[in-house]
Amino acid sequence: MLAIRKIKQYIRHRFPASLPETEPEAAYDLWAGEYDRQPNNLMLALDKEIFSALLSKITVNGRSIIDVGCGTGRHWYSILRQQPARLVGYDVSREMLTMLKEKFPGQEIFRQTGHLLSQPADSFDLLVSTLTVAHISNIVPAIQEWERVVKPGGHMIITDYHPATLQKGGQRTFSHDGRLVAVKNYIHPVKLIIQTAQSLGMEPVQLIEKEIDESMRGWYEKQ
Repeated sequence: MLAIRKIKQYIRHRFPASLPETEPEAAYDLWAGEYDRQPNNLMLALDKEIFSALLSKITVNGRSIIDVGCGTGRHWYSILRQQPARLVGYDVSREMLTMLKEKFPGQEIFRQTGHLLSQPADSFDLLVSTLTVAHISNIVPAIQEWERVVKPGGHMIITDYHPATLQKGGQRTFSHDGRLVAVKNYIHPVKLIIQTAQSLGMEPVQLIEKEIDESMRGWYEKQ
């Protein structure tokens, strides 16, 4: 039992039950340099899979797209391959945007998230927001603002860490200078997001929810 006890003590020390959370702007400024170099990050892998499935249902060629919470532009390669007429990025982190500018010079990029004041109403055919919703303290006015800039008949693609996991104590974490950093999250139930969109005259087209199961064991073993 001594070996088991020591292992448990190590796990508690290495992965505390709950870490103090850092505001998203500061956290992602720290994370930016390593964000694109995470080969064994299950959350990013699942987000890529889900985003690709959702995007495949929408015409991108010749359309105008805005990415809210664009970060380093993880999905921009797949978007730009389909030749949109316009791609605009918004993010709160200066360092994440610096990385994006290096990868995609000349694109329209703004350091801001919640309000899109520089964009007129009905400007975009598609709004994308991936792994961002839970970092926004009040999601209802954010979705109202997003709907404002989407054209009639346009679409939104929203993905994120599931709120049920956050409610059970899940955290979005990364390592920086030998310590584990947790990013501040807010819990917004899926039902609230759908109801808010419906109140603005939008309707859900497709909902994908991924469960962490035995098939994903390899990801955790690599970690």
